[in-house]
Amino acid sequence: MAKATIDLKKEQQATRARPRYDYSPVARFFFRSMDMLAGQETTLVKARLVEALAAVPYKAWQNRQHELMAMRYGDGELVRQAREIVTWGREAQDNEYWHLLIINEKLKEDAVQDPRYMSAPIPLAMIGTYGIMLWTMARVGLRRSFLLNAEFEDHSEHYYAQLVDEHPEWEDQPVTSGLVLEYGSFKSWADVFRRIGLDERDHMNNSFLFADRPEYVVRYDGMPDARAARPAAA
Repeated sequence: MAKATIDLKKEQQATRARPRYDYSPVARFFFRSMDMLAGQETTLVKARLVEALAAVPYKAWQNRQHELMAMRYGDGELVRQAREIVTWGREAQDNEYWHLLIINEKLKEDAVQDPRYMSAPIPLAMIGTYGIMLWTMARVGLRRSFLLNAEFEDHSEHYYAQLVDEHPEWEDQPVTSGLVLEYGSFKSWADVFRRIGLDERDHMNNSFLFADRPEYVVRYDGMPDARAARPAAA
C-alpha cells in the first residue's frame, strides 16, 4: 500500500496541538460508553475495538447506495453521487481493516492477552448495535451520518497521537512483520501508528466533505487529493 512521503512526527504533533472537533451529544455518549466498557486508559486493545467499529459506517453507506442505484438507475446525478460514496467507502473500509490487522500484529508481538471485555458476546453486541444505528442513519439522515463519522475519525486521530506519546519505546522498535510491511515501509512502530492516525484524518476530511462541511477539512503537506464531493442527494 503506497504512501506519500510525509513528516509523520510533525503531523502527529499537529494533531496533539489541534483542538478536538466540538462533538455532538450522540458522539460524546458513544465515547463515554467506550470508556465505561474499556476504561479511560489509552491502550492498543481499546484501539482494536474502535477499529472493529470503524468499518461499520462505510459498509452501511455502500449497501444503501447500491440499493438506490438499483431502484433509481435512471437518475444520472444520483448514480454519480452514489458511485462516489461507494468508491470512497470501499477504500476507507479496507483501510480500517488494515488498521485492525496491524494492531493485532503488535498485540501478538507484545504477547498482550485480551481483557474480559473483548470476549464474546460483548464486541459482537457493540458492532451489531452500532451497525443498526448506522443502517438507520444511512436511510434517514445520510449527511448527519457522514458528520458523525467525521467526529468518530477526529476522535480516533487524537487517540493515536496520544497513544504514540504514551509509548516512547516504540521509537526504537523496528517493524519486522511481513503483514505490516505490506501496509507501508516504516522506521519504527511509532511511525506505523502515526500513519494510522493520519489515515483517520483523511477519513475525517472526506467525511466532512460528504457532509457539506469543507471548512473543517484539516490540510497538510502530502495529503491525498480530496474527493470532489458534493452533498449527497440520497
